[in-house]
Amino acid sequence: MVDRAAHILLIGGGHAHLAVLADWIRKGPPSARATLITPHRHLRYSGTVPGWIAGQYDRDTGLVDLSGLAARAGVDLLLDRCVRIDPDARVIGGEQGLELPFDIASIDTGGVGQAAKLLGDDPRIIDIRPIDRFVDELDSHNSAKRIAVIGGGAGGTELAFGLRNAACFDRQPDIAFVTGAAGVLPDFAPAVRGKLKAELQRQGIEVIVGDASIKAGQLNVERASCEPVDLIVAAMGSGAPDWPTQGGLACDESGFIAVDRFQRSISHPHVLAVGDVAARQDRRIAHSGVHAVFAGPVLADNLRLIAAGLAPQRSYTPRWNNLYLMSTGRGEAIASYGPLAAQGRWVSRLKHWIDNRWLSQYAALAKPG
Repeated sequence: MVDRAAHILLIGGGHAHLAVLADWIRKGPPSARATLITPHRHLRYSGTVPGWIAGQYDRDTGLVDLSGLAARAGVDLLLDRCVRIDPDARVIGGEQGLELPFDIASIDTGGVGQAAKLLGDDPRIIDIRPIDRFVDELDSHNSAKRIAVIGGGAGGTELAFGLRNAACFDRQPDIAFVTGAAGVLPDFAPAVRGKLKAELQRQGIEVIVGDASIKAGQLNVERASCEPVDLIVAAMGSGAPDWPTQGGLACDESGFIAVDRFQRSISHPHVLAVGDVAARQDRRIAHSGVHAVFAGPVLADNLRLIAAGLAPQRSYTPRWNNLYLMSTGRGEAIASYGPLAAQGRWVSRLKHWIDNRWLSQYAALAKPG
């Protein structure tokens, strides 16, 4: 049984931990003291980044005040990055040399960029992970005339549209959209893919189907060169950080923390993990911000139960489908819901309303009571 003086350590300020803080503000904190360790006072919501690039949002529109939420939830905030964990000794290490003990840990740090691992090394590469670094680095590349966007998922597609219509660049750059061998949005319905392909063609975005690699300073797709390229934006999915495996947590073959249906580590049940850093072992759940958002309230309830010495009871079950809204960078957006697809300015207005509602709820909670 967990003592009332137990220490809950929230590692990372991701989307799921936002929901945990919101739950503790609304319902009161659990019967334990808690600390949030994260390198930034704010979380940047990635859904507004393509709109910022295209001039539809201010740079800071998508910031969520983690420090304000933590203060209102009664959670201590520590600005540092976790780089080590010893789950047996129940202690983590920070980037600045700090060691912090815990009784219960919840990990929501997100994944890491894997451009260098998958493509090769090149000074022109900027990875979309972590998103804060991406925004800072992109701000210093506004003279790029030709940009290669690598990765045919929803994130890469939106970035290709956003960069084609970049408002903060000296001129609108030419875009080479390198999708990978599976093409544009391989897991989406044919109707959605059809609308996206038509819009890519309408905007003059060059679509290159194939796997990219960098050799001898040259960006190649299969055996053909993509050069000249001034900037390479990598949107190639989430990689796993090294420290969970190195610390002895059970991980899957890709290095993501292996968790059960309650998000508990299968090797150390006092450690929970959620979002891009975790891999459910009872069912396949794709790494997507949508799932982290919806898993957050479930995590909040389970942490409350564990802190009270009780067994977790809730498990996150994905919906049969999720609504995706992808901005085209020109005042429209494309909607995907299962086999259904739609496009228009009304879809863009819907996306703005949903994004603003999500951000506003946290802005309201972060205000001093």
